[in-house]
Amino acid sequence: MAERLPPVFRNLELAVALALPTAVVFTVLVLAGKLSPALAAAGVVAVFIGLFLVTFLHLRHLRRLVERLDPASAESEPTPSPLLPELDRSIVAAQKRWRARLGELETSLSGADSILANLPDPVLMLDADERVTRANRAAETLLQEQLKGRELSGLLRHPELLGAVETALAEGTSRKVEITIPVPVERSFSAHVEAVPRQLPDGTAAILLLHDVTALKRTDRMRADFIANASHELRTPLSTLIGFLETLAGAARDDSEARKRFLPIMLEQANRMARLVSDLLSLSRIELNEHTPPTGHVELVGVLRNVANALEMKAKSRGMTIRIEAESLPTVTGDADELAQVFQNLVDNAIKYGAQNTEVRIVARPAEDASARVPRRIARGGVAVSVIDRGDGIAREHLPRLTERFYRVDSARSRELGGTGLGLAIVKHIVNRHRGHLDIDSTPGAGSSFTVYLRTAATEPVLSAAGSP
Repeated sequence: MAERLPPVFRNLELAVALALPTAVVFTVLVLAGKLSPALAAAGVVAVFIGLFLVTFLHLRHLRRLVERLDPASAESEPTPSPLLPELDRSIVAAQKRWRARLGELETSLSGADSILANLPDPVLMLDADERVTRANRAAETLLQEQLKGRELSGLLRHPELLGAVETALAEGTSRKVEITIPVPVERSFSAHVEAVPRQLPDGTAAILLLHDVTALKRTDRMRADFIANASHELRTPLSTLIGFLETLAGAARDDSEARKRFLPIMLEQANRMARLVSDLLSLSRIELNEHTPPTGHVELVGVLRNVANALEMKAKSRGMTIRIEAESLPTVTGDADELAQVFQNLVDNAIKYGAQNTEVRIVARPAEDASARVPRRIARGGVAVSVIDRGDGIAREHLPRLTERFYRVDSARSRELGGTGLGLAIVKHIVNRHRGHLDIDSTPGAGSSFTVYLRTAATEPVLSAAGSP
């Protein structure tokens, strides 16, 4: 109750308490006849006034010292007290040391926050209930969510990982497991859980570090795939070349007619092997980087015009034309060279498999205007580009497998036209890297439409800095 009184009343209380012994002594002297009542009363009043003034001055000084210890107070030093100058000096020195230490701690925390935010690997800090207390920018980018306060089980549904975290928290130890995150593109991580020796002020009891090992695993898998695919697909042209070379080196050594007949075939088979190796290497490179989305900005209309110009002569050789129908489009987030490769493959296929003397249309428009099948994550603000031909079309049962490696609806025709069976697989993996979507629609006898949906910069998720709600 006394704490709520104004300072002047606290001064009065203190002065009364200090003057009370003097008043008692004066009263005893008056009762003993040693002192007159008037003189005693005057003495008590004088003592009270003196004590009130002294306590008022010193209490005011103490209040100023308390205010100075407040972090929000001014930096100026208080007026020294005539009674306890040593106390003033000690408090001022302690405050300076406190402010210096506080500055060091703030600098240290700021540096730690900056380091955490900019670590390339995702880091999650967890409390004893496995809730996220802090997370860095890489973790929020990976999980595409605001993480603070979220339960780990709702973010990463991996029993092995959750078991490792639970064990680390219970035993105060560290655990390491490997996990796979399937969407939006499959990625592999080495997850390291470390319990902190003492719980931090924000409740952190364990740290979870996710180290991306996708590239290592992809490299191992692609090495095996490359050898298997190359050995299988190169067998036929290589056997043809060996057969012709053996013939020319043997029975047809001096046969000029055989050389005229065999050499063009050998050149065609060699070119086919070169295209196949080039496409296999291109696909391997794209798959290696598929888990890392591009960050550049691309003007799609310019890319489409360049592709059309590059393939114009090939289209004319079949009596075909390429027409671009494009609205004013926003820039998309992507890699210009890879997107050019996507549309070059699609337009090249349209020229190969479209009917002679027809038109190949490239139609670019906002994604919401394209189809009812627009993926929800791209529908708002995205862009759709369709490459439409008027060819024989493709039976519906083949559509789900068109982007598989070496899958051909008509193997003989595809090889005759110079196809490697990898073009649409390359398209699919580039689109996946761009976090886009490929939609294929075809009607036998009427033609086919290949539509690529891409995100614009405006549809990219915006995430806060580490730990921000």
